[in-house]
Amino acid sequence: MKIEEGNLIFQLRNKNEKALDYVIDNYGWIIKSIVNKHLYNLKSTQDECINDILLGIWNNSESFDESKGEFKNWVAGIAKFKCIDYKRKYLKGLEYENIDDLNISVPDTTHQDIINNELDDDIEEMLNCLKEKDRDLFYKLYVEEKEINDVSEETGIKRDIIYNRLSRGKKRIQKIFKLLESRG
Repeated sequence: MKIEEGNLIFQLRNKNEKALDYVIDNYGWIIKSIVNKHLYNLKSTQDECINDILLGIWNNSESFDESKGEFKNWVAGIAKFKCIDYKRKYLKGLEYENIDDLNISVPDTTHQDIINNELDDDIEEMLNCLKEKDRDLFYKLYVEEKEINDVSEETGIKRDIIYNRLSRGKKRIQKIFKLLESRG
């Protein structure tokens, strides 16, 4: 069966490998440009990130909702969030690097500072469209990686209200992201 735009989602959900080839051929440029933009200084991890993005598309095709947006925007969103994950993973790796294995007389944190600043800028840019309370919730849950129960106790906001705010916030971010993609 030939894969085309009209049957792509159906074939992805049915785990047809040719559908993934179609994604690579037709949407690979989006993935690659986002990875190059966000991980330009981490060349060694770019291929691994691209593979994880494709795996994310493959494993999560069920969650794509055609009524909420275009497939290319969904792919771009997965790519952007995977890039942020890779920056975090890289920074955590720097924290635990064995000092005995390094031949540095003076600690040079320039590279780590640049990545931290880029990550902070990316997150701030993404969350800027939200109200301050919602921005704080996103930051606590997704950046500080706190548990929802802890955030609920800390803020005094019920779990279901937090989930509602997160849902609305995600929709708002997706809407802004789609606007930027369409201009871009």
